[in-house]
Amino acid sequence: MRAPQDRAPAPAPYGNLPSELNGFVGRGPELGELERLLDAARLVTVTGVGGVGKSRLALAAARRAQEQASGQTRTPAQERYCDGVWLAELSAVRDPALLELTLAEALGLTDHTTRPPRTVLAEHLAPRRLLLILDGFEQLVDECAELVHELLRRSPGLRVLAAGRRPLALDGERSFPLAPLDPADAMELLADRAAAADPDFAVTGENRAAVAELCARLDGIPLALELAAGRLRTLTPAQVLVRLEDRFALLTGGGRGALPRHRALRTAIGWSHELCTAQERLLWARLSVFAGRFDLEAAEYVCTGPDLPVESVLDLVGELLAQSLLVRERTAAGVRYRMLETVRMYGAGWLESLGDAGRLRRRHRDWYVGLATWCELDWFSPRQHEVAALVDTELANLRLALECCLEDPDEPHLGQYLAGTLWFYWAGCGRLTEGRLWLDRSLEQPGRPGTEHEPARLKALWVLGYVAALQGDAVGSMSALHECRDAAVAAGNPVATAYAVHRLGCLALLSDDMVRAGELLGAALEHYREAGELNSNVLMCQVELAMTMAFQGDLAGALALCEDARDICEDRGERWAKAYALYVLAFAALDAGSAAEARRLLNECVTINHAFHDLLGLVLALELLALVTVTEGEPAEAAVLQGAAEPMWGAVGLRLFGSGYFNAPRLMCQERAGELLGAERYAAGARHGSGLDLDAVVERALRGPENGGKPAPSPEGERTGFRRDEQPVRTALAEKNQRA
Repeated sequence: MRAPQDRAPAPAPYGNLPSELNGFVGRGPELGELERLLDAARLVTVTGVGGVGKSRLALAAARRAQEQASGQTRTPAQERYCDGVWLAELSAVRDPALLELTLAEALGLTDHTTRPPRTVLAEHLAPRRLLLILDGFEQLVDECAELVHELLRRSPGLRVLAAGRRPLALDGERSFPLAPLDPADAMELLADRAAAADPDFAVTGENRAAVAELCARLDGIPLALELAAGRLRTLTPAQVLVRLEDRFALLTGGGRGALPRHRALRTAIGWSHELCTAQERLLWARLSVFAGRFDLEAAEYVCTGPDLPVESVLDLVGELLAQSLLVRERTAAGVRYRMLETVRMYGAGWLESLGDAGRLRRRHRDWYVGLATWCELDWFSPRQHEVAALVDTELANLRLALECCLEDPDEPHLGQYLAGTLWFYWAGCGRLTEGRLWLDRSLEQPGRPGTEHEPARLKALWVLGYVAALQGDAVGSMSALHECRDAAVAAGNPVATAYAVHRLGCLALLSDDMVRAGELLGAALEHYREAGELNSNVLMCQVELAMTMAFQGDLAGALALCEDARDICEDRGERWAKAYALYVLAFAALDAGSAAEARRLLNECVTINHAFHDLLGLVLALELLALVTVTEGEPAEAAVLQGAAEPMWGAVGLRLFGSGYFNAPRLMCQERAGELLGAERYAAGARHGSGLDLDAVVERALRGPENGGKPAPSPEGERTGFRRDEQPVRTALAEKNQRA
C-alpha cells in the first residue's frame, strides 16, 4: 500500500530481517565505518571474497539501524528508516526475470495487475523512507545495477546496502571493501564456534599458540574459521593445524596467482572436503542442485542411489551439519537445511566434474513436480494453510524446477504441467504476476495437439486465462480460454472443457455481464458434475454463480448455493473458496438488515484472505465491511476502512474493469459516511486509512466499531443506512451500478 508522503515517522519500524542463529563476533570498527557511509550515501556496497563475512556485516548494520530507528528518542535513523529495514536475498536467483519479483516479495508486495514488477516496485518505494539490503547479487550484477539505479532515481527516501563480491559501479556508490578479521576477533570467533560444537572446548595457555597460528593460516576468513571450528570436536588445534598445513602446501604449490585470502578459503573448503568420507563428499556434491533450502525427504529422493543408500542420508546430513557445511533452519513449513553459497558452489563444481549434474537436476525437477502435484491435491483439505506455507518455503526450488522443465525442448509438457498445477498458488496466494510469467513461458514452446501430453497444455491454457482475468487482461484471458475450450472439445476432454467454460464465466462476471456469466457458470457446474470433479475450483464456480444471482436480485438462490458451498468447505476443511462464500452470505445478511451477522461473516472472510495473501478477496471484504460499519453507526471508522482499501486497488488493478456491481459498496459507503461526516471529515479519515500498513488495517477491521454496534444517525430521515423507503441493499446496488 502507498503511504502518504506527509506521514509522520513510525515509532517502530518494521521489516523482514531474520533472527540471528548465532552471535555476531567482532567487527566493531567496521560497523562504525559502515554506519558513517550510510549516513553520507544512499548506496553502499560491502565487497570482498566469498566467506569474508559480507552478509553478516550488512545484516548487523541493518539490525543496528532498525534498533536506532525504533527508539523512543527522535533520531536521524528514525526519520531515515521510518518505513522499515528490508532484506532481499538474491544468491539463489539465476533468472534475471525473477530479480524484480524477488525484491517485491521481500518487501511484502502483492500485485494482481499486468504492470511490470519494476513499475510496482518504483511506485511502492517512491514515497517511502527505508533501508533495502541486497545480499548476493554478483551473478546478476548488470541487471541489479540497472534496477538499483532506477529505484534510487525514483525513490528519494530509499537507501540501499548491498553485499557482493564486486561493486555495482553506479554513480554515488560508496564501496566498502571488507578485510578479514583481525587476530583477536578471529580467535574469538573460532573459540565461540568451537565451543558451540564442543562445550568443553576453551582457549588455554596450552593451545593458545596453535589456535592463533590456525587463525593466521586461515587469514582470518570467517567461513574458513567456522569450518575449522567444526573439526575441533574431534581434533586438537595442533592436529587441525598440521592437516591444514599439508593441504595448504598442496594448494599453493599449484596456484601462486591467486590472492592469499582466496587460497586460504579454498584451502579450508578443500580441506573440509578431503576430511569428509566418500559418502559425505558425494552427498555434498548432490545437495548443490538445490536452490536455497531443502528438507530431508527431498534430499533422500534426489541424492540417493546404489552408491548412496536412502537410509544413510539422515546420518550424513548430521555429519555435514556438525562440520558447518550445512545450516539448519526452522521455517513455517518445518525444519529445512541450507548450504552457504560458497560451500554450495564448491559442491556444484565437484558434481560437474563427476559428470552427474544433468541427471541430478532432472531428479530435482521430478521431485518438485511431484511436490506440486501433491500440494494441488492437498489444497482441497484442512491442510490448505500448510500447503501455502510449504510452497512459499519451496519457491526457490520450484522456480529451479520450472527452469529445468523449460530447458528441454523435447518435453514442453513438463513446464506446462508444473506451471498449471501451481494455479492455486498463483491465484490463491497473491502470485499472479509470477504465475503469468511461467505460464506464458511454458506455452511459448510448441505443443503437439492430440498427443498424450495435450492435457498439460490445456491445463496451462485455462490457468493462464484465469490469471489474466484476475489481472484485468480481458483480451489475453479471452484468447487463452477460447483456445483451451476449442481444443478441449476437439480432443473430447470434458474436464478441460469445464475449466475453460468456468473461467469464461468468471471473466463475464468481472466484466459485469451477469446474464452471460450466469449461463456460462451454470454450464460449467453441469460439466463438473458430469465429470465427477469436486475441488476448490468447482466450489468457486458455485460461489461465482451465486454472485451473479445476488447482483441480479435473486438472494434466495444465491443463499442456497453459498450455504451449500460453505457446508462442503467446512466438511473438507477448505478455507480459500469458503472466504468468497462468506462474502456473498455477508452481502445477503446486510441486505436483510442484520449488520451484526454481516460483520461476523466478514471478519472470518478478512482473516482467511489475509492469511492467504489474497488481496482481491481482502479488498472486496474490507469495502463491504466499511459499508457495514457505517450502518452500525461508525461513519468515521468506515471512512478509515474505505481509505485503507483505496491503495489496495492499485495492486489489484482497475477496480475489476470498473465493475459497477463490485464497486457499489464503496460508492454507497462514501455517500452515506460523507453525508454523516461532511466531506472534510470523511476525507481526513480516508487519508488516515490510506497510511496504514496491511497488518494494521486487518487488525483494525477485525477489532470492529467501538460503540457496540449502535445504529448510525440517519441524515434527513434515513434509518440505519437504508433509504427512507426501506430500499434493500441489492436494489441500492443496482441503482449504483446504473450510475457507475
